[in-house]
Amino acid sequence: MKKNRTLLVDGDIVAYKAATIAETPINWGEGTWTLHAHEKDVIGSMEEFMSKIIEESGCDKVITCLSGSNLYRKDVAPYYKMNRVNTRKPMLLKFAKDYLAEKYNGMVEDNLEADDLLGILGSRSFDTVIWSLDKDLLTIPAFHLIEGRVVEVGLEEADYNFFYQTLVGDSTDNYKGCPTIGAKKAAQLLGREGATWETVVAAFKSKGLGEEVAIENARLARILRDGEYNFETKEVKLWAA
Repeated sequence: MKKNRTLLVDGDIVAYKAATIAETPINWGEGTWTLHAHEKDVIGSMEEFMSKIIEESGCDKVITCLSGSNLYRKDVAPYYKMNRVNTRKPMLLKFAKDYLAEKYNGMVEDNLEADDLLGILGSRSFDTVIWSLDKDLLTIPAFHLIEGRVVEVGLEEADYNFFYQTLVGDSTDNYKGCPTIGAKKAAQLLGREGATWETVVAAFKSKGLGEEVAIENARLARILRDGEYNFETKEVKLWAA
């Protein structure tokens, strides 16, 4: 275990998975079903997982990052994550988040997502390791815990991943990227033309879309890095070419 190294945990994912797994459907007969969940099952699942990743990371400190409520990306594009509005959340999700926040040094910033906190803190110091299952975090130049190993994502690789994400979009977050540019085409394009903003803009323009559309997608894809958010004024420095 390395002293003074902090594991940055995507608490949204840990809480959601634990709260989902804890739910059990019960058939009472005569067509009646109910869904049950117990707090102890949620706690047990989270404790087991947290112990695992803390050991794998070799860190001696933990910060659990959780999403706020008034997300700034909705000001960038009101349709952001609107596909999730009517999706049922696990019954004990709030309980799970509250438990993580109290037990594992929770951090919440009202207008930021957990990803942004991970990105800001992870790119600020080499004495941190990021854990998340979200591929978007690979746009952050930092140390990451991936499948049990700590690996470094350098600046060049992080920027490539950011341009790639801008091109392909994210159906989970409800932004489309560049039309007809899927994973394979995006990788080929960036490999052939270079992983630059000019390449991204050219791809959008080839589909009859202006740079402003590319910028909107980039701002939705961008996971904030150190220096792109002011914790005192609560201002986000939106990505610009």
